[in-house]
Amino acid sequence: MMTSVDTDLIRVLADPLRLQIVTLLAKETLCTTHLVEETGARQTNLSNHLRVLREAGVVETEPCGRFTYYRLKPDVIAQLAGQFADLAESARSAAQNKRACP
Repeated sequence: MMTSVDTDLIRVLADPLRLQIVTLLAKETLCTTHLVEETGARQTNLSNHLRVLREAGVVETEPCGRFTYYRLKPDVIAQLAGQFADLAESARSAAQNKRACP
């Protein structure tokens, strides 16, 4: 049973704007222009966050003419969810374990 969680991925998703991007991309594939409209973020700021998400393997790109579309990689999110589920199961199993104080 795995009880550790990918802390690097947690750091990537901990940023509110990146989490908003991931939430939007969970619903549909969007280009940068759509993401600017939906988030209200500046294009340069958004592009930096998208780069972080790409480098972390959370999103993938699809060029389409002069636009770049972004798609969420659901397996990455599912793997993280599985790690949290394992952690929760470990906590349930260990609920009665108590280390004695010295």
